[in-house]
Amino acid sequence: MVVKYLGDTSEGDFPLAEIPYFLNKVRVGWPSPADDYVERPIDLNEYLIKNPAATYFVRVSGDSMVGAFIGDGAILIVDRSVEPKHKSIVVAAINGAYTCKRLLTKPKVCLAAENSKYTPIFIKENEELEIAGVVIAAINTY
Repeated sequence: MVVKYLGDTSEGDFPLAEIPYFLNKVRVGWPSPADDYVERPIDLNEYLIKNPAATYFVRVSGDSMVGAFIGDGAILIVDRSVEPKHKSIVVAAINGAYTCKRLLTKPKVCLAAENSKYTPIFIKENEELEIAGVVIAAINTY
């Protein structure tokens, strides 16, 4: 999976449009009539970005993370201030090459794809692993 840097949220304003936010939930079962009542516009920055100075966006390509619902062309919201843990989805660089994978720290440190077509990337002694941030959200289009 290739990662393309789109920019930091702190680099100027990223005014995500104020979109109407309906208070009612949409059922995934049998449809029911929906209210036209709008609670208030939702600010996606407020909802998705907790630390603007440490947050950036990247676009991914490839299918190695489809099991984690990160599809080809998804935009990831990545927070550098979140501490990466075992099983976190991260943007990482191995010897300078960036990728998005699940970080596994047990029994050995590796970056695992969420697609059975790909084998885990085990970090060797002479390789440099840099965690560039934890993925906090993925925006996919269908």
